[in-house]
Amino acid sequence: MIALQTAAAGGLTRIGLQSAQAVEPAAVETAPAIVVGSGYGGAVAALRLGQAGITTLVLEMGRLWNTPGSDGKIFCNTANPDQRSMWFKTRTEAPLASFLWLDVVNKDITPYPGVLDRVHYDSMSVYVGRGVGGGSLVNGGMAVTPRQSYFTEQFPTVDATAMYNTYFPRARTMLGVNTVDPTWFESTEWYQFTRTSRKAATNTGLTTTFVPNVYDFGYMQQEAAGTATKSALAQEVIYGNNYGKKSLDKTYLASALGTGKVTIHTLEKVRAVTRASDGSYQLTVDRIDNTGAVVETKQYSCTYLFLGGGSLGTTELLVRARDTGTLPALDATVGAGWGPNGNTMVGRANHIWDTTGANQATMPVMGIDDWSNTDNPVFAEIAPLPIGFETWVSLYLAITKNPQRASFTYDSASGTVKLGWTAAQSAVSVAMAKKLFDRINSANATIYRSDLFGTPSKIFADDFCYHPLGGCVLGKATDNYGRVKGYSKLYITDGSLVPGNIGVNPFVTITALAERTMERVLAEDT
Repeated sequence: MIALQTAAAGGLTRIGLQSAQAVEPAAVETAPAIVVGSGYGGAVAALRLGQAGITTLVLEMGRLWNTPGSDGKIFCNTANPDQRSMWFKTRTEAPLASFLWLDVVNKDITPYPGVLDRVHYDSMSVYVGRGVGGGSLVNGGMAVTPRQSYFTEQFPTVDATAMYNTYFPRARTMLGVNTVDPTWFESTEWYQFTRTSRKAATNTGLTTTFVPNVYDFGYMQQEAAGTATKSALAQEVIYGNNYGKKSLDKTYLASALGTGKVTIHTLEKVRAVTRASDGSYQLTVDRIDNTGAVVETKQYSCTYLFLGGGSLGTTELLVRARDTGTLPALDATVGAGWGPNGNTMVGRANHIWDTTGANQATMPVMGIDDWSNTDNPVFAEIAPLPIGFETWVSLYLAITKNPQRASFTYDSASGTVKLGWTAAQSAVSVAMAKKLFDRINSANATIYRSDLFGTPSKIFADDFCYHPLGGCVLGKATDNYGRVKGYSKLYITDGSLVPGNIGVNPFVTITALAERTMERVLAEDT
């Protein structure tokens, strides 16, 4: 095996496990295994490769979030975003674009490799995390395991018994999944917004359920008691949490680095991949600086290549490789089967006596579970609106069982990969969500809010998603364990394997599938 060494001249980052400090590494040209991306699938791959004694390099296009800003915090909060908030934007692009139709949510910022990106396509934009830890840095932490019946429906060739007995429990343990104390939940002001939404659901005859999370609820109770520095209780979430959250840099990636076999290079984006005559994979990688300028183009080589760049990153890389001829044997289904997990957001206006609270925790802990409704299955997260004053707004992220799928295609004229999702496909999710929330409004004599999503009178936010899934679907673009068809020693471990919809927040499913893949690959391929 070739040891990974580093040099200050390379300007790269080697991350240490115990201290969150970076040291300057020397340029690495060859490694036995390379993992592209440090989100859920990439983090699992890195850990299990390291534990197997395989020297592994992780390439991450975002930065390492370990350096405090001028305010002493690593991350900024939603109320006062700065350059740390978004990936090379001149203005923040938060999901809620307005309040009372006023443009008061988003702020002008200096372009910088911030922690959250909103990737725009023609009729859909996608939120993704940028940094060591990927989406785990910016999500709401809802660690939901899908219903086994629906998992089986989506993955008919996967042994569901093994998933639910072995891989889901393994993933939940490693991720640090825990649940809110029900007694504290019922009494704290920080979840009054959730209890108000639960009341409206109960009045409608709907079921609500507590949802696990990777935020440390013991820490949150200390925040509420004033004995710990506030994070989830200080409007921190979509631009990162400074405390309390068990993001991947504190779980899987910390353990991976602890093996002594894993190195992470930051601000490096894989632009192209090809296969050499000796069977190794050759990667062309652009290294950028804090302005986004490409300061170096590097070539890497590996025997084993694991793609964990997420639904967008992995799919774009492989669609480009197939259609430009660098990996021509890739299956025709690469790029297909994409969906936004049925995401749509909606807000309701409560009665003046049904307050939601000026103080709201940013971590959701409950959902309306109407997935058993065969006519209109929907799971709706009860989402916070933590802006520091009473709004009487109940906000939701609805996950609908939208069967619509789209494909990524390579446009040779522009050299870009495009997504074929349409507004008509989003309208399917809106119709499903509307059926559910029409019932809730009717039962509670309430109305929708139309002032939250920028466009006047827009009630349902159907033009963005948090849960991009598919593009390299398991069993189609790959075999049943994420081995890419047409090429040996090339693997996918991320959300591109999930066929467009999993019915709940997907990261636990992605993590469990990656655990399953790595166990099989290490047993059979190395």
